[in-house]
Amino acid sequence: MTSNVAPTPMYSHTIEVPAGHRLLVISGQLGIDEAGNIPDDAEAQARLCLAAIDRLLAKSGLNRENVLRLNAYVTDRAHMPGYATARNEWVADLQVLPCSTLLAVSGFVRPEFLVEVEALASSKA
Repeated sequence: MTSNVAPTPMYSHTIEVPAGHRLLVISGQLGIDEAGNIPDDAEAQARLCLAAIDRLLAKSGLNRENVLRLNAYVTDRAHMPGYATARNEWVADLQVLPCSTLLAVSGFVRPEFLVEVEALASSKA
């Protein structure tokens, strides 16, 4: 994979997937733990979303280095810094930063959810 990383953002503007690679599409993950608890703050929810992505990657034999793109949704612009803190820690050690989109949306299926994160990953077939 090759990327085009801008000087300041914590994401790539482009990533090209070479021929012969497989794609893994991960649906949006919500900030809920395995016991069904939902934290009150966006940063804690984002950490749970990203941990769920880690587990789904591992099930497919992949890891964070394989992530091409993260799409995230927050229910208020006030939640963006909390999400960004969790996300920036999650990508901090990656050699190629994933492409990224962050959107403020009106809400999710339950009002206590503040963050949702989906991912696209790739590896050699």
